[in-house]
Amino acid sequence: MTENTMKITSGDDYIDSLRNRNLTIYLFGEKVDEPVDHPMIRPSINALAKTYDLAQENLELATVTSPFTGEPVSRFLHVCTSAPDLVLQNKMQRKLGQLTGTCFQRCVGMDAFNSLYSVTFEIDQANKTNYHDKLKAFLTTMHKHNYVVGGAMTDVKGDRSLAPHQQADQDLFVRITKRTEDGVYISGAKAHQTGCINSHWMLVMPTMRLGEKDEDFAIVGAVPVDAEGITYIYGRQSCDTRSMEGGDIDPGNVMYGGQEAMVIFEDVFIPNDLVFMDGEYKFASMLVERFTAYHRRSYVCKSGVGDVLIGAAAEIADMNGLPKVSHIKDKLVEMTHLNETIYGTGIASSYQGHSTKSGAYICDDMLANVCKHHVTKLPYEIGRLAQDIAGGLVATLPSEKDLNHPEIGKLLKKYLQGKEGVATEDRMRILRLIENMTLGRNAVGYLTESMHGAGSPQAQRIQIGRSMQLEYKKRLAKIIAGVPIEIADDESAQVLDEATEYFSRVFKLPE
Repeated sequence: MTENTMKITSGDDYIDSLRNRNLTIYLFGEKVDEPVDHPMIRPSINALAKTYDLAQENLELATVTSPFTGEPVSRFLHVCTSAPDLVLQNKMQRKLGQLTGTCFQRCVGMDAFNSLYSVTFEIDQANKTNYHDKLKAFLTTMHKHNYVVGGAMTDVKGDRSLAPHQQADQDLFVRITKRTEDGVYISGAKAHQTGCINSHWMLVMPTMRLGEKDEDFAIVGAVPVDAEGITYIYGRQSCDTRSMEGGDIDPGNVMYGGQEAMVIFEDVFIPNDLVFMDGEYKFASMLVERFTAYHRRSYVCKSGVGDVLIGAAAEIADMNGLPKVSHIKDKLVEMTHLNETIYGTGIASSYQGHSTKSGAYICDDMLANVCKHHVTKLPYEIGRLAQDIAGGLVATLPSEKDLNHPEIGKLLKKYLQGKEGVATEDRMRILRLIENMTLGRNAVGYLTESMHGAGSPQAQRIQIGRSMQLEYKKRLAKIIAGVPIEIADDESAQVLDEATEYFSRVFKLPE
């Protein structure tokens, strides 16, 4: 990409930095000339711009001093070196969820280079490579300009029963197509890429553990979003064209939205200094597991979005004249209980973070998976309760154009009136917001993405199953019950040692 000589400090700076990049973007079968000005794309840009504005409004929460430049930089670019660092990420994520009511699109990249920081360190230790120093040099450049870095992990996968090298079409997983003295060329596609068009750079990573024959798929590298050979195909979202209709009521959240696109790589060049894994297939599973640990606890952002939905449900109850009805209050209590469960497990994972060999801190894997597994379920129930409180109008409300019609508008204002003193238009706005978050555009980020992002539910159950520490817990039960403990075999002894090490971290006093 053409390097911006200025450092991005505000939301306006960020929006200006996205202009005139000549990206190849398709939406509705047509090329998009300038995504910044496209009415469907702009809300997602506004949501990400809010991350910069928050950094100006709350320095402690949203910025850190860069260890590479000595200057303030977005916390989204920070490699955590303590448990409090991890915790502050979560607090920032919840706050941004409250401010936007949607996905603000920076967590994948943040979690990508946090996991890469420790993995590249350990690859270098094992193989005498120099990936870690190259990653630090890349991060220095990112900090210098305060760029947005996206993460590109999810391959399209093809036949899920086959390994990458077994696919009939090798491009169904991103792979190295050619190696040269100067770098590598990659082809393939990444699906569901959050905020990719709104980023400045992408970190391309493998999506699963790899075998010896998958060496060409073991590629990690940094790519500018405007690199030659990249095509973006914008993903549809429910009710997304409402942002193109001209009004500000029917979209529900006219200012902010999320973004996902498919990214197609066709012989895209990555120079050697931006390659952080090239064929080290044995480390792919370490990278994926560490990334998912970070990213699954990052889903505390949904608690911030949940705060907005709970507020909308409480407000529509007031507008309907029912704020003191017992079953309404009970539903709001249940929504809050579920929402705080998400936040509690996520931030607990961060509080129990521990150091890796590189010095970077990683969150507790078990609690991260518990957090994300809650997120696959609880937002759906919170959304159901919001719809229950709102009533049927959340799905049958007439349009904003009908409200503004010279003849029928006065009828709607009369018959859609709620409690006396509440403007019909304001009641419609809250109903549209609930629709937006549970059925419309931002239900993508709050519901479906909560189900499948960072791995679908079974992925968390598998990881929870691997981390149950059953041998350790059985021993606890035997000791208390007075059952003799047999000498463990080597495998059981190793499992017990790992469990003992884990719980020693759990019970360690916070620093």
